Amino acid sequence: MNAHTAAPIPCFHCALPVPSGGRFSAIVLGERRIFCCPGCQAVAQAIVAGGLEHYYQHRSEASTNPQTLPAQLADEQALYDRPDVQAPFVKHDASLADTTLLIEGITCAACGWLIERHLRTLPAVAEARLNVSTHRLHLRWDDHELPLSQVLNEVRSIGYVAHPYQPDHANEQLAQDNRRSLRQLGVAGLLWFQAMMATMATWPEFNIDLSPEMHTILRWVAMFLTTPIVFYSCAPFFKGALRDLCTRHLTMDVSVSLAIGMAYLAGIWTAITGIGELYFDAVGMFALFLLAGRYLERRARERTAAATAQLVNLLPPSCLRINDDGQSERILLSELRLNDRVQAQPGAVLPADGRVVSGQSSVDESLLTGEYLPQPRVPGDAVTAGTLNVESPLTVQVLALGSDTRLSAIVRLLDRAQSEKPLVAQMADRAAQWFLLISLLSALGIGLLWWQLDPQRAFWIVLAMLVATCPCALSLATPTALTTATGTLHGLGLLLTRGHVLEGLNQIDTVIVDKTGTLTEGRLTLKAVHRLGRLTSDDCLNLAAALESHSEHPIARAFGVSALNVEQVINEPGLGLEGLIDARRVRIGDPVFVASLSHGSPPKAPDEPGQWLLLGDDQEVLAWLVLDDRVRNDAAALINACKALGWKTLLLSGDSSPMVASIAAQLKIEEARGSLRPDDKLQILHQLRSEGRKVLMIGDGVNDVPVMAAADIAVAMGSATDLAKTSADAVLLSNRLQALVQAFAIARRTRRIIIQNLLWAGLYNGVMLPFAALGWITPLWAAAGMSLSSLVVVLNALRLMRAPSTEILPDPSTPEARCLRSTS
Repeated sequence: MNAHTAAPIPCFHCALPVPSGGRFSAIVLGERRIFCCPGCQAVAQAIVAGGLEHYYQHRSEASTNPQTLPAQLADEQALYDRPDVQAPFVKHDASLADTTLLIEGITCAACGWLIERHLRTLPAVAEARLNVSTHRLHLRWDDHELPLSQVLNEVRSIGYVAHPYQPDHANEQLAQDNRRSLRQLGVAGLLWFQAMMATMATWPEFNIDLSPEMHTILRWVAMFLTTPIVFYSCAPFFKGALRDLCTRHLTMDVSVSLAIGMAYLAGIWTAITGIGELYFDAVGMFALFLLAGRYLERRARERTAAATAQLVNLLPPSCLRINDDGQSERILLSELRLNDRVQAQPGAVLPADGRVVSGQSSVDESLLTGEYLPQPRVPGDAVTAGTLNVESPLTVQVLALGSDTRLSAIVRLLDRAQSEKPLVAQMADRAAQWFLLISLLSALGIGLLWWQLDPQRAFWIVLAMLVATCPCALSLATPTALTTATGTLHGLGLLLTRGHVLEGLNQIDTVIVDKTGTLTEGRLTLKAVHRLGRLTSDDCLNLAAALESHSEHPIARAFGVSALNVEQVINEPGLGLEGLIDARRVRIGDPVFVASLSHGSPPKAPDEPGQWLLLGDDQEVLAWLVLDDRVRNDAAALINACKALGWKTLLLSGDSSPMVASIAAQLKIEEARGSLRPDDKLQILHQLRSEGRKVLMIGDGVNDVPVMAAADIAVAMGSATDLAKTSADAVLLSNRLQALVQAFAIARRTRRIIIQNLLWAGLYNGVMLPFAALGWITPLWAAAGMSLSSLVVVLNALRLMRAPSTEILPDPSTPEARCLRSTS
């Protein structure tokens, strides 16, 4: 027998070995391809016939062969074969297992057909059904014959990624409530329009000579159309009113429920007896306006519902633990214990707080400290959960897990800050309760008085008072203006996630800004090349780019690409890179490290801000290269706008480099501090709050989250971490600080319009209440007045849709700025 047996030919479709003498083939991509079975041949022919031949063209080698999975991915998928890991998402029925997988990469119905067809060809699979809309695959299979990890590999082998689907119950419930609210709004809007036409047809003003029979039919039609509005669309109002009465807490639900309930009962009485006016159109109108406002409010809250779920993504689901015999095994994060040793490969996230036992590398701690440059770590140094190992493998001894980690401490600070309710919100709650109490007592008192004077008119007068004083215009005065302004700002790239931002901006007198990623762009750029040797600046830059192309360090991105060939590259963590270029050895990085190659002493770095790297070869040092994080073009406009408003400005950063003081001087910021931890920033904020200041915080990292949560208003940059975004009151999606300057102007306009709306609503209630109490206004005219009042409020708020294209605030020293501060 030949000692060198030829390797079997892999199937072009599934990459499994083709049996000897295989005769299944087809033309794909212009060539004849070999397949292992008629099933793969048929699938390939169907793909080609369906015009999906590009699938094979773009399929990567790793995806066509499940045996070539990356080692870490293969280890993680193998964890899914463990019964304890499968317990939350796999159910067993007799000899079959049942689960739902979420499939990534689906683009059309043909993708669903391909996945189902491929899985159904496997003997162990009993059922495979894919919902193309939700990308969820329902699978029933024999897990004794085919492990779950192999199922995942089979899906990957045809170009897709599958993982267990485990829904977030909180998000599922929130989405379900949102869909129900939208249905209730739709029912109210559709049926109200129909009920209004039926009701208006019965009005004497129309004088359309209706027969008594038709008049009766229209009354009953209006009643039947209004009934679903009351018992379905308005159900949240009645449930809320019942809950509030049981807890002795008055809210708008009580007043709204009384008005809707009494108007509906009065309409039924009229429909049955033919006496009085129909008020079914008023019921539908109440419901439509109030449900629309609540739906918009719900949509705004929905964007900030899952901060805790976002935090889970900061830590890896598994890690490599080193056994006593020195071998590494992949385990779940929940299986990690104190004093265990874990191995962190380059590019891996550290799973726990600990101490480096062996290895040298750099760790990216920007999520926790704000330092944009990775920090060197050697044996004995501490490392933190959630940080990223950049360069070389590290062995870490676990010293803190779960709630004891530094990341969990930040979360506790976040929870504590979010649990503190602002005083303004408490005062608003108390004022609303007093307003409703006075309105209800007034209606009750006037009703009793009319019961003594004219019992037949008492009910209608009380109903007119409830309708006339229904807080529709009052409830729409603030939310409508805020919603309109929110949409305007969204068009400018500023997404408001909480409703108090525009109102609160008018009370701000202090601004705290982060440096990295906020005032600066958050990425290093090459600022200059200072020659020290015989080569030109371009030659030095070419050498540096060639070396850095072999590094994963964030610094390497600032140098671009080079056509030079580099051999024997050595990465010295914390020091720099060394390589052989054109038969000469070149180094870049730490001055002492670079200068030692030519046996010289390192030159003194220029006394200028920036990150200075030395380049040299085995003969001499060649050049200084300075890197810088560029200040945003509109950062100065933001700082000037804050000064024009008379606000105190502070720069608080976790960066310990001289860049903090340099940027503060460049932007003329009053106070700047560096090397701050999250709790340090929070302490400064509490000190400012104790002085009576209202604070606006602008940041982008997890280290900013506690301060953002405790600040009166927090704004996260669009490039911020997910946790920072979910903790912020607004997200600057466009990353344009100029949008904040426009937000300051819109906030002032919003405040003026809110005041106008409140004055109008108060004037309307003040005029209508005595008229209704005297019996001069019928419930019909009260409903019309309420509608007109609400319409005026809405139209006034819509003026906020005209956003200022560019509103430049005056220089802080000018009389105009002093006048602006006095009116703010």
